[in-house]
Amino acid sequence: MKRILGIDPGLLHTGWAVIETAGSERRYIASGVILPRATDPLPERLAHIFNEISKICADFKPDECAIEYTFVNKNPTSTLLLGHARAAAMVAVGTHNIPVFEYEPNKIKKAVTGVGHADKNQVAAMVKILLPAAFATPAKAGTKTSDESDALAIALAHSNTSGLLRFACNNKSV
Repeated sequence: MKRILGIDPGLLHTGWAVIETAGSERRYIASGVILPRATDPLPERLAHIFNEISKICADFKPDECAIEYTFVNKNPTSTLLLGHARAAAMVAVGTHNIPVFEYEPNKIKKAVTGVGHADKNQVAAMVKILLPAAFATPAKAGTKTSDESDALAIALAHSNTSGLLRFACNNKSV
């Protein structure tokens, strides 16, 4: 059984999710959203993300972490700021000696839905099918934010991708 932490980084909303995987089985453990105050200075928001991810690592003891790779969008300043949030999360994970694996958004979508350009609703629908327990917890009343759903998708993508890579390597077909 392997425990995977999925992280969907953001300066205002950092989604996180922990799943366990063994073979083709996936089990929901926990998820949430880290919400730094938008009015706080950048260093405080980054410290908040770092501290919360560090607590999640200490509490859930993941074996591996999967995080979304930052893509360059139309606004370079937004991309740079997102990179800061991503770095804060990665450093927090790294201080716990947990390996970090990075995935491009289209690869995450393809690993979860089979389509690299799936929209957020399609991804959320597949996450709900693959991890129904994530949506059945009484505290969440069957709902997840898009940040949590994305973090679950990132963890699932890593589970699906890393399992295929291990299978291919064990069967020497790589």
